Amino acid sequence: MSQVSDRRRWLVVGLVFVAIVLNYVDRQILALLKPTLQAEFHWSDRDYSHMASAFQFAAAIAFLGTGWFIDKVGLRPGFALGVGVWSLAGMAHAFVSSVGGFVGVRAVLGVAESIGTPAAVKTAATYFEPRERSIALGLGGIAPNVGAILTPLLIPLMALMMGWKATFLIAGGLGLVWVVVWLAVRLPEQPQSDAEAPTMAWSALLTDRRQWAIILGKALTDQVWWFLLFFLPDLFHRVFGLDQSALGLPVALVYAMAAVGGITAGFLPAALMGRGWSVNAARKVTMLIYAVMVLPVPLLIHAQSPWLAAFIVGVALFAHQGFSTSLFGLTTDVFPARVVGSAIGIGAFAGNLSGMAMIEFTGWSLDAGHGYLPMLLICAVTYLAALGVIHLLLPRFTAISGEQEGASPVLAH
Repeated sequence: MSQVSDRRRWLVVGLVFVAIVLNYVDRQILALLKPTLQAEFHWSDRDYSHMASAFQFAAAIAFLGTGWFIDKVGLRPGFALGVGVWSLAGMAHAFVSSVGGFVGVRAVLGVAESIGTPAAVKTAATYFEPRERSIALGLGGIAPNVGAILTPLLIPLMALMMGWKATFLIAGGLGLVWVVVWLAVRLPEQPQSDAEAPTMAWSALLTDRRQWAIILGKALTDQVWWFLLFFLPDLFHRVFGLDQSALGLPVALVYAMAAVGGITAGFLPAALMGRGWSVNAARKVTMLIYAVMVLPVPLLIHAQSPWLAAFIVGVALFAHQGFSTSLFGLTTDVFPARVVGSAIGIGAFAGNLSGMAMIEFTGWSLDAGHGYLPMLLICAVTYLAALGVIHLLLPRFTAISGEQEGASPVLAH
């Protein structure tokens, strides 16, 4: 592995952090501007669902090949191309007005943004030794939550001051600035021979009970994240009458709580194992605690204030991030390092498709007059269902040993 000894590698980590933050700004901006755009273009809720689904489906399909793409063309040009394309797609939102136009640019955005996670992982693998890698990846893991917090604080204010078109142009333009800086940083690439490692065929993984535990766990739970990412601002607008200027702080609170949830998932199972618990018991009890924390989420419909509702949803996303991180940990427990990336990739594909289905169902429910309650009821029980499926498929597992030093890192969502 090509190691970079000087401090410039931390500049690379900082640039990756900024890229993932911008990734979440570009994907979340449409949700925050939905009330304004829906009023201007007379979209139905199903129209908006189709736009969000286009992003989900395109990202899911692209995610299957973006890791290969980054390995094939190299980190520097591959990541630059991805950020450049998604930035241009974000800016293109300012120049379309039809539902089909928005669907098209959202699909391009989804394809390009799928490069973010494998590029972040490859950066850590290229420039850091295993003992330092977790620090670099930890920073990368925080970036999505930072993006999800900053976007609702900044985007509505920008739209009110400069208009929605300028907001898309500025957000996308920041990505093009990032590309220039990224290409200006001179660091060596990882030798191609070092990137090669024995892998397992996907056909073999798809007949493995362990893989199906990850597939079904991700499919049942990721739909909650994607549903709330794309519809949470609209939910606060409908239920509490918040206008665009008032949406930012409650939504930011929700994602700030989510960020903390992912951190706790690393400490709780470690503490239980330190007390003599088996890996199997520690992982599953931790996931059970998070699953129970999501159960009250339908109560937000009856909350007396948006801040109470934000707290209820914040607890749910705190638990989601904890559950998701635990599921990633379980993957590294049961799979050898050389196939963890593929196992997670297949699971993420399933999670994106289930998110698309949830988004389409939400559009139908809103247009049919059923509101948000059906989706919130699904959110409440789906984590217990996921844990039940995981336990049925893996009633008692032990951690694979011997490859921990080289374990493949993973990032949520």
